[in-house]
Amino acid sequence: MTDAATGTLQRIRLHLARSKDFPDGSARHGYEFVAPLDASGHIDAEAWKSQREACTVTRFWGHDAPESGVLVRRAGGISGASWVFDYEAGASDDDETGYRFGDHAFLPGEYVSLKDEDGEMHTFVVFSVGPA
Repeated sequence: MTDAATGTLQRIRLHLARSKDFPDGSARHGYEFVAPLDASGHIDAEAWKSQREACTVTRFWGHDAPESGVLVRRAGGISGASWVFDYEAGASDDDETGYRFGDHAFLPGEYVSLKDEDGEMHTFVVFSVGPA
């Protein structure tokens, strides 16, 4: 773990927010991932570089088997880089991209969006954030 000035590894849990298919949201659909956050709750890209092997993700989706992967930063996107959940190294057709993850604070109650492997956008609420 590093200090807050350079990013502290945190375990972030996202639950599916309200949607047409899930009017009350769903705690059975979401993600749990580890990322270095700065004091304001933003992903710390510099700290990620030295801790990337610890930045894992688990996707849980109803009755589907959980999927495990890693959090990666890729060139491109609105801010010049995108945060991606990568489930299979070397393949990009299974990746899920966080929408403006670099701009969002990961604090309980905040909302973030992810584009799934089929290109569909889903909104999630940050359910919890705690030490990894």
